[in-house]
Amino acid sequence: MSRVKIAPSILSADFTRLGDDIREAEAAGAEWIHVDVMDGHFVPNITIGPLVAAAARRAARGVIDVHLMIEQPERYVAAFAEAGADILTVHVEATRHLHRTVQQIRELGMRAGVTLNPATPAVALAEILPYVDLVLVMSVNPGFGGQSYIPTSTAKVAAIRRMLDERGLSEVELEVDGGITPETAGAVVSAGATALVAGSAVYNTRATVAENVARLRAAIDAAP
Repeated sequence: MSRVKIAPSILSADFTRLGDDIREAEAAGAEWIHVDVMDGHFVPNITIGPLVAAAARRAARGVIDVHLMIEQPERYVAAFAEAGADILTVHVEATRHLHRTVQQIRELGMRAGVTLNPATPAVALAEILPYVDLVLVMSVNPGFGGQSYIPTSTAKVAAIRRMLDERGLSEVELEVDGGITPETAGAVVSAGATALVAGSAVYNTRATVAENVARLRAAIDAAP
């Protein structure tokens, strides 16, 4: 199996020093930078838009991984392509014409991801899996950072891993977002995840970004 990616979420970063926080995470070994976009409608919070995604792109050397937690995401696909997103992920619950939106993302040169809220069953992905580059499993209810991992998410990750493998889609990334810490990372990786989003586990006052990324990496590497 290829190396599991660590994707620090800038939602938990210090926005007065965003470029530095991004560069510190990458210097510590983080492969992706995760950008959480919320509209106050699909989720109960408002965060950032294409301008901040573009700023992250200027600061980062690696992959910019944008997660749209917004209604009608198809309206903003072009704006995030222009901002420099490498991966653009939309919710199956947020767009009526998911296949069309995924097609639009790919036509604009980005990798296309789809994501599920915790209460949405894995079977909701059945028809779209052959057309995506990434599946994101939300292991908390989206909207706010710092929440605790929902334990039933592990079985859901394992179920989606089986779905991908049975269809010969092992190259599709399986990302998990929510409550990822050194204590939860191992089980998620063992279930089949290939990328982990971590916000408050990377950006906090308890340790440096480098120390926090190193702890996550150690937990990932120790997973059976």
